[in-house]
Amino acid sequence: MNGKHINKSIFNDAFRQSLVKLSPRVQLKNPVMLVVYIGAIITTFLYILSFMGIKDENSWYTLDIALILWLTVLFANFAESIAEGRGRAQAESLRSAKKDVKAKKLKSATNIDEFTEVLSNTLKKGDLVFVVAGNQIPMDGEVIDGAASVDESAITGESAPVIRESGGDRSAVTGGTTVVSDWLIIQVTAEAGESFLDKMIAMVEGATRKKTPNEIALQILLVTLTIIFLVVTATLLPFSKFVGKLAGSGTAISITNVIALLVCLAPTTIGALLSSIGIAGMSRLNQANVLAMSGRAIEAAGDVDILLLDKTGTITLGNRQASEFIPVCNVEERELADAAQLSSLADETAEGRSIVILAKEKFDIRGRDLSQLNANFIEFSARTRMSGVDFGGNEIRKGAVDAIKNYVLQKGGEYPSDCDQIVQRVAGAGGTPLVVAHNAKVLGVIYLKDIVKNGVKERFSDLRKMGIKTIMITGDNPMTAAAIAAEAGVDDFLAEATPEAKLALIRDYQTKGHLVAMTGDGTNDAPALAQADVAVAMNTGTQAAKEAGNMVDLDSSPTKLIDIVRIGKQLLMTRGALTTFSVANDVAKYFAIIPVLFFGIFPQLTTLNILGFTSTTSAILSAIIYNALIIVFLIPLALKGVKYRELPAGKLLKRNILIYGLGGVIAPFLAIKLIDMILTVSGLL
Repeated sequence: MNGKHINKSIFNDAFRQSLVKLSPRVQLKNPVMLVVYIGAIITTFLYILSFMGIKDENSWYTLDIALILWLTVLFANFAESIAEGRGRAQAESLRSAKKDVKAKKLKSATNIDEFTEVLSNTLKKGDLVFVVAGNQIPMDGEVIDGAASVDESAITGESAPVIRESGGDRSAVTGGTTVVSDWLIIQVTAEAGESFLDKMIAMVEGATRKKTPNEIALQILLVTLTIIFLVVTATLLPFSKFVGKLAGSGTAISITNVIALLVCLAPTTIGALLSSIGIAGMSRLNQANVLAMSGRAIEAAGDVDILLLDKTGTITLGNRQASEFIPVCNVEERELADAAQLSSLADETAEGRSIVILAKEKFDIRGRDLSQLNANFIEFSARTRMSGVDFGGNEIRKGAVDAIKNYVLQKGGEYPSDCDQIVQRVAGAGGTPLVVAHNAKVLGVIYLKDIVKNGVKERFSDLRKMGIKTIMITGDNPMTAAAIAAEAGVDDFLAEATPEAKLALIRDYQTKGHLVAMTGDGTNDAPALAQADVAVAMNTGTQAAKEAGNMVDLDSSPTKLIDIVRIGKQLLMTRGALTTFSVANDVAKYFAIIPVLFFGIFPQLTTLNILGFTSTTSAILSAIIYNALIIVFLIPLALKGVKYRELPAGKLLKRNILIYGLGGVIAPFLAIKLIDMILTVSGLL
């Protein structure tokens, strides 16, 4: 299905939904547009009465006003429907992945041969299921045994399978995904209808979207303005009759014109687009493969002024690279490189491969025939914190500074003082030092460098301009952390970070009035995620992290947090810009049509007819047509959002007032006059 067909499908669906939303029950949810809706009903009724000889205005004029008011309501419905249509299209693709499948329910995790086949919708929280290659994972759960490749493309859109295994931070699995290879024993963590996929469908479809506090506050303001204009216009009819009798001449204002005036003065533009702005903001987040658990989380992202960012994978590439061999005194660099490469030949990590490549590039040291060496490779372990190789009576070890130091001293060797100086220099430059020893003799240090991502420093600079403080979180020592923080351009850092330290840091900033955002994927991140105002959990992370966060990044990209903040700010900017434009519109329409409306009572007001309207009828029709059409013209902006600019709040406010405030004043004058000229020239009046 191509994009063109999808767009056409969404458009057709939005048109149908626009008609469905004409239901009074739906219209009651938007008080501002409810005024237009009631106005359309009244003017339609007045037109019908004209056939019975009861005339308020020229019957064709009344019909024109009624039709334009109905179109205004339909345009507002269409704006909301097309925004919702995007979500429904996404929901349908997700719903296709949600199927009731047969699951192998185990009695015990120790016996995979004893199982009962049941439908996935009958599974309950705590049940154990056995899933093999080619089968769909029936429900959300935690892997308690096994490791397998899982295809999550139905949810994330990424075709590459991911590894899911018991233990660690990659144990959470999602119902509706498919095991590609091997097998898993899964403990169900969600009841039927409450799975992650169910939540995703509900959120992208908009079924559970609640209005945010800012949205509610703005709607209260709009309703208040509408009530004020309602009271004012309601007095115009008796006032005009009273003045006419008092003057002994003049024509009272008709009910049709009073309704048209009310619609023109009420904040109908932003009232029609307010809901679609919020829905479109959530849709943009969904398109970035982020699931927000509430609209409030997106708005909070727009107000964030503190960003906590993991160093690895966010600021740095995540894989440290060997950049230099630094020998101690009386040792040749080539000797150090040769020993470092030998100890890394069987090391398949990115760090190990980079050591082999560096030795080859600097000294053309090629790989050996491992069978001839008869070597015994010692793998790295968290207990020893070193690895190496034994061959022909030789022992080579590489690893953490204190681990190699203890190893050398236990073997009766000496640890040279200049090695400590090299280690301090490497750590001070933001690198990670690995010490290499051959037969209890220290040869030198391998300088492993964290590679800071291209463009990160510029992005942090942009965030700083917006008033957002960036804080790097790392388990590195303070010296290493300080060097990387300086190179990356972050404002501050938290070194040797523990779950308690992260939580304390967030609380400290929040007590000072800041809004804090952070990312996390492990169970140890859950307390801090639960405390943060915007908490983005990685989809590859644990169930505890997902439940603690108010957003889930389906791509599991730590840098996504920066994009989330941009989307949140764009949502707030769009709402602010269109509100400014709408209010300015109302002011302009007030000055354009109020004087013309009272021509019949006060002929002296013709001097205020600055636009040169030919008649009251022409002025009112032109204004009401513009009032309907401007909604249509602003729908793309409401859906796409105003262009994001990395500027401080004060400058953004001034820019919005200049562009959307001034534009909102000028546009009605020009457009209403143009419509008036078209109506006059065409002879429609």
